[in-house]
Amino acid sequence: MLYTTVTSSQKKSISLVAHDNMKKDLLLWCQKFESKLAAHKLYATGTTGTLLGKNTNLTINKLISGPLGGDQQIGALITEQKIDMLIFFWDPLEAQPHDPDVKALLRLAAVWNIPVACNQASADFLINSTLFDTEYEKKIPDYENYINSRT
Repeated sequence: MLYTTVTSSQKKSISLVAHDNMKKDLLLWCQKFESKLAAHKLYATGTTGTLLGKNTNLTINKLISGPLGGDQQIGALITEQKIDMLIFFWDPLEAQPHDPDVKALLRLAAVWNIPVACNQASADFLINSTLFDTEYEKKIPDYENYINSRT
């Protein structure tokens, strides 16, 4: 696979996702960093987005619930380069009925080279990075070149 370089903008598109047992932790994290998050475009799966919308002043673009396809919606946005960062507070101690969807989402994040936080500590590192509020160059698959080489 060939790669190309793209630049993410200063204003990031951030996806916020949390398993049921982690929703409260994500809410507290978003409340703590509400002023920093407010400057960016935020997406969330259904239940998480509703919780964040009701308990913060953040503008949340709500997708459908994760188990009903919200994880795939985020994955599609990643492949379209419409998500710059994934904050996913997942529960490592609880079996998830939609685990294949979660694995697919994390795989797409890795393929398209977007930063992923899976817990509060990694989310703290991302939001406090000097790259959080600046443009950032990264390599992604050169899908257009790949398609053209197949025709």
